[in-house]
Amino acid sequence: MTLPKLLLFLTLPLYILDQITKFWTIGRFEPPWVDPGAHIVVVEGVFNLVRVHNQGVAFGFGNGTAWAPVVFLIVPLVALVLIRVFWKKGLFKHPLSTLAVALLLCGIFGNLTDRLVQGFLLEEFKTGSFWQRLSEGYVVDFIDITIPLINYRWPAFNVADSCICVAATLLFIGGLREEAAERNKTAGKDA
Repeated sequence: MTLPKLLLFLTLPLYILDQITKFWTIGRFEPPWVDPGAHIVVVEGVFNLVRVHNQGVAFGFGNGTAWAPVVFLIVPLVALVLIRVFWKKGLFKHPLSTLAVALLLCGIFGNLTDRLVQGFLLEEFKTGSFWQRLSEGYVVDFIDITIPLINYRWPAFNVADSCICVAATLLFIGGLREEAAERNKTAGKDA
């Protein structure tokens, strides 16, 4: 499938699902500082729905720091530029890599939308300046998983985060396959 078709039939629906689930979470739960223990049990001891505000990135890195909202607003923009450059250079040849780009774009746009919008929706900052409200932006995380065998509670995440993780895996596998195909092609010429 071509990238334009993937964008229409995969990226866009997943982006919409990501935003719907995040806005459902905001509508269903009070902010974490109002009701920090609020959750809905989906599978006892394994899967809950929660509301977490993450101004950082994976595993909450940078969460609660003054620099995180600015840095993690710029990083996705840089990532979008790099994806465009790499695409133009033909670095995403393998079908898995094309699929990965479609998923990666969903993840980037989903979390970037949160960072640009959510700070403006917080009641506490309705009278704040544009920059203050922008700096209060955060990503809505709501999927809370515990791995029972090792009793490890995974940091909360969302649909966009899942797309980014799957994309990273597919990029890795696609890169390995592209490299193997290139080696086989070179070996065939040498023979």
